[in-house]
Amino acid sequence: MPRIAICSDTHIPSRRAALPGFVREELAAADCTIHAGDFDSRESYEAIEDLAGDLTAVAGNTDPPMGLPRVAVRTVGGVTFVVTHGTGSKAKPDYQERVAGIVREQDGDAVGVSGHTHAVMDETVEGMRLLNPGSATGAAPADRATMYRAEVLDGNLNLELIEG
Repeated sequence: MPRIAICSDTHIPSRRAALPGFVREELAAADCTIHAGDFDSRESYEAIEDLAGDLTAVAGNTDPPMGLPRVAVRTVGGVTFVVTHGTGSKAKPDYQERVAGIVREQDGDAVGVSGHTHAVMDETVEGMRLLNPGSATGAAPADRATMYRAEVLDGNLNLELIEG
């Protein structure tokens, strides 16, 4: 059963100095990692890539040019994920509709993974499951560091929120 670390909005070094220990452990233990952008620096991206090994990542609005796509699609264990940062208005209806639209353009049956708001989300919008793991470092406006641990088997997604 593949294990996936899902995180976003690390904002290193502008808002935090380093990844929390629990995030480092989750990235190292996962079979693959999905990061929804806002690494904040090339060094942060490279550190996460080294820990994760198998990384699917997108550019966020605070990322320097690193050649990351704005949208990525990854299938693991029969579950397809459409990953985007979600840049734009953080107001809930606008944000959710924008992310759902991006997912629908890529694969309407996929699970959407986004960041940007730093707010944890696991909701169904327009028939699509949308996930936001919050901020893996607890960068403001988040009040704590969060990420998801996911396991997939035969197209079924089991999700657990991990907090530090």
